[in-house]
Amino acid sequence: MSEVEITLREAIPDDAVEIQKVSRKIAKETDFLIMDENGLGLTEELLQLQLADLYESENNILLLALIDEQIVGMASVKAGTEKIIAHIGEIGISILKEFWGIGLGSALLDELIYWSAEQSPLRRLELTVQKRNERAVHLYQKFGFETEAVMKRGACDQQGAFIDVLLMSKLID
Repeated sequence: MSEVEITLREAIPDDAVEIQKVSRKIAKETDFLIMDENGLGLTEELLQLQLADLYESENNILLLALIDEQIVGMASVKAGTEKIIAHIGEIGISILKEFWGIGLGSALLDELIYWSAEQSPLRRLELTVQKRNERAVHLYQKFGFETEAVMKRGACDQQGAFIDVLLMSKLID
């Protein structure tokens, strides 16, 4: 793939339809995520409401990666509202398979970490990733995430075989 220009921006309610389409496509392209062929499984209206809430939240964000105004990847930080856990954000990244390997995951993760450190009250980022997803594990390690636990049988594949899942985290100081 020749050099492309990637734009990162926060999702807004008007992005709901396109986010649903891209989520469904990503879910069909990989079995590394917990989404199925239904993608996010939300109605357009409910997703619009959630996007509006995310946009106003101080500890939640959904970033979109766009090439030529088309969504090609997404990255989120989700945190609870309860004071005791509001400093913990769970990261999720999903990218259309056509755009794997061009540095998009690094760009999204870098932006999430920057946003978390500079513009949010978050002080701990965490995620779960299938141990067999070596590219993702390497990405997270490159950005300073450490494995805290191996969850034996943390997921299963489409044939029913169990998969180990890593719980990884990064502290933000």
